[in-house]
Amino acid sequence: MIVAIIRGFEPEVCLRLAEAYEKGGINMVEVTFNQKAPETWKDTAAAIKSIKEHFGGTVKVGAGTVLTPQQLRICEDAGGEFMVTPNTNPSLIRQCVADGLVAMPGALTPTEAVEAFDAGASYVKIFPAGSLGPGYIKAIKAPLSHIPLLAVGGIGPDNIADFIKAGCVGAGVGGNLTNKEWIRAGEWDKITATAALLVKNSQN
Repeated sequence: MIVAIIRGFEPEVCLRLAEAYEKGGINMVEVTFNQKAPETWKDTAAAIKSIKEHFGGTVKVGAGTVLTPQQLRICEDAGGEFMVTPNTNPSLIRQCVADGLVAMPGALTPTEAVEAFDAGASYVKIFPAGSLGPGYIKAIKAPLSHIPLLAVGGIGPDNIADFIKAGCVGAGVGGNLTNKEWIRAGEWDKITATAALLVKNSQN
């Protein structure tokens, strides 16, 4: 399971990226909220809606960096199917689940991971996983084997396999899938190739 993370692009580019990901085998896309620029939230909603309508359900789309009930509602109204957060907020997780969306909250410690899972999270995102390393995942999976973990932050084709082997069920990948030079040059095939490599390495 790989979630492609899109941050800071206009809706048209988000859709093109989603198309490139889908061709490479990634069918989950997270469009993030910019907390410092509320005026861009309408673009986040527009991107979610566009991706949802374009793929008709074959690509799952949701919102990332969701911190408030308002942002959760924006995600829902746009047709988002899941919510990703950088932190553990039990009340927001419970609201997300009650509204019928999949919750993927962020956690750093075992305490936060358990708290998130007990609140109803389907997956708990360990963030920033790249800074912590696969060894950290392996260590917390020993007592928390019942919690599905996602590795997020610094994950790419070169290390995704290590995190899967350590016990993660998947990963969220941002920078490695949104190369700005490739986007500017319209080299969508390179993004598709990176997506395909991520999928391949996650299965090895």
